[in-house]
Amino acid sequence: MASQELHDLVVVANRLPVDAKTLPDGATEWVTSPGGLVTAMESVMRNVDSAAWVGWAGSPGEAPEPFRADGMDLYPVSLDATDIEKYYEGFSNATLWPLYHDVIVDPAYHRTWWDTYVSANRRFAKAAAAVTAPGGTIWVHDYQLQLVPEMIRSERPDVRIGFFNHIPFPPVELFSQLPKRNQVLRGLLGADLVGFQRESDTLNFLASVRHLLGYQVDQRTVTVPGIGAVEPRDVIAGTFPISLDTQAVTELTEDPEIKERARQLRHDLGDPENVVLGVDRLDYTKGIRHRLKAWGELLNDGSIDPRETVLVQVATPSRERVDAYRQLRDEVELTVGRINGDHAPIGRPAISYLHRSFNRRDMTALYMAADVVLVTALRDGMNLVAKEYVASRPDLRGVLVLSEFAGAADELRAALLVNPHDIDELKSAALRALSMPEEEQEEMMTSLRRQVLDHDVQSWAKHFLDELEAVGEPAPPSAPIIRLSGDETPDTAQLDAALEAFADTPRILVASDFDGVLAPIVADRDAVQANPRSIGALRELTELSGVNVALVSGRALEDLQHHAGMPSSVALVGSHGAEVGALPSDLHADVMDAGTMTMDETRQNLRDSIARRLQHIADQHPGAEVEVKPASAVLHTRNAKGRGAGNATEAALEFARGLPDVTVTPGKEVVEFSVVDSHKGTAVRALGRAAAADALLYLGDDVTDENVFAILEDGDLGVKVGDGDTAAAFRIEGTDAVADLLERLLELRTGEE
Repeated sequence: MASQELHDLVVVANRLPVDAKTLPDGATEWVTSPGGLVTAMESVMRNVDSAAWVGWAGSPGEAPEPFRADGMDLYPVSLDATDIEKYYEGFSNATLWPLYHDVIVDPAYHRTWWDTYVSANRRFAKAAAAVTAPGGTIWVHDYQLQLVPEMIRSERPDVRIGFFNHIPFPPVELFSQLPKRNQVLRGLLGADLVGFQRESDTLNFLASVRHLLGYQVDQRTVTVPGIGAVEPRDVIAGTFPISLDTQAVTELTEDPEIKERARQLRHDLGDPENVVLGVDRLDYTKGIRHRLKAWGELLNDGSIDPRETVLVQVATPSRERVDAYRQLRDEVELTVGRINGDHAPIGRPAISYLHRSFNRRDMTALYMAADVVLVTALRDGMNLVAKEYVASRPDLRGVLVLSEFAGAADELRAALLVNPHDIDELKSAALRALSMPEEEQEEMMTSLRRQVLDHDVQSWAKHFLDELEAVGEPAPPSAPIIRLSGDETPDTAQLDAALEAFADTPRILVASDFDGVLAPIVADRDAVQANPRSIGALRELTELSGVNVALVSGRALEDLQHHAGMPSSVALVGSHGAEVGALPSDLHADVMDAGTMTMDETRQNLRDSIARRLQHIADQHPGAEVEVKPASAVLHTRNAKGRGAGNATEAALEFARGLPDVTVTPGKEVVEFSVVDSHKGTAVRALGRAAAADALLYLGDDVTDENVFAILEDGDLGVKVGDGDTAAAFRIEGTDAVADLLERLLELRTGEE
């Protein structure tokens, strides 16, 4: 098992680069999996110190523990059956894939697919953020994870984030059809560098950002406005055509066993004069049907003699639970059967159809055996088959027929370029390839090999990572380091020991949030009622020597005073620190500034204008409400109907982008716009100084409470109430557990156990 160390480079992709193989004794062996991304990245990972890969292990259910395989530290992410259905097969492959490939097949849209896509992306983002070293680099790959960059940035602004899109990016006219299109664009713009295969893809992306988000685009630089008063940041979009590990391919071509295997393959096919090869995933974007139609017509009109020329079609199984792929397989196999029935000589097929995966050794042998390779993709991000064929032909023989709609066509200009939609052109190119003289083949292949060998996968990765390194320094850490994730809970004995040590400290400050901690969360905020046990324990603590108590809430100060019902010996801080009530006599008022809130007419007008905009958003999402505090305006979404909560929050955050002089705090079903720069962490730090406390205890349940947990020092005690990632060292379940903890602290402090 790999240790949970922090890594300088973390690759994030939908799949891990290995597949599980069950051995006869029941043990699991991890073997390198096929695929363009794995082939491309495997060698990169081996040549980087302290690198890790985050991805799905390939089976539904709980993820395996982190492990090491093939010299790589691997961190599995869990996907259950619903995730696979809706995130992977649904939004990724039935919505995004066809849309990004020029709508060759109509995309399908379902809102629940989007919800699952968001939750799955968040899982990948959290896993990557947790294993990346401070100042490290995270490289996110492909269309399944387009929201991950922004999610990582919100948690780890101290790291560099790159995103590479392996498939095409569609023109703005097509991309505009995508529901949640703006969220996808903002997800990608969480990266510092967004890379694409082709120049046209890069320009399509920039056009979408300009037209749909309205962001400033200067050549390849996008200026992304900050949320509220957060400074804008620049994102670079660039073109980085991927390649392959040419050294590994070269070594395979020099292997005597593979050379012999290539000769044997031609013999098994009946030693024809010409072997033509197609290698594709069984996908509607690959143009297999167009290729077969052209081949069938060549046989029908006698241009090709099936006794002299055979087509080998490798169709790797792909997404066979998706209807469009099952239908494609049926059509392809029906067409192959019909052509063979009409034209195959006895004992020899006209088309040798292979619906299975091949390892790299067998694929290299096939490439070495083929006189012509047909790459007829209707739309493809790159298509590494074209480059693999070129790299496999050190003999400078063979002809590559290449679709102009494959990304490889931008680089492999010496190939026979075709429009695969034009069947006559495709037929002519195939015949020209079959009749090309050896000296012309040599000239073509020499040019192609120079391009492929000079631009291998190592140079691709170095180019991308060097560019990422040059985009600027990451922001200093602003988000607290996560100490507990999800619902992870330390042993209760550990908490009790920490509480006992805290109770023995001479001067202590006990501070707490109100809603969700002292009082259960309720739909009607005015109907909130604090747990009487907690309130009673806090009151008694204020009467003890060396103890100060404070409530620090997002509620307005007047509202907090009304619902908390605390004595004057308890310090009350409202509006996340922007409002400070009358301080108890034993707190140093000159340290804890009661005049923190400095509202003037300009800020009041800004607050009122924000409130009007938030009310407009709330009116569009029934159940959402707006609260106006002395120093802020707040959108509450707890009672919003259906999808209204998420949509209202999204609208509020979109409004917040570029809004000057405002601190925007998204919380639990709430977004607060404060015209005074303050947060709970600042307030609690000031309270600690005012109380001259040697240590402090803080209880909180919300995102806004993480600002407090982040500033706690040795000897302090942070306790998260409820689930969620947190910088607190301890966690308890709910308001009843809070009451138990406060009563236990009272016992320890008074010695009345």
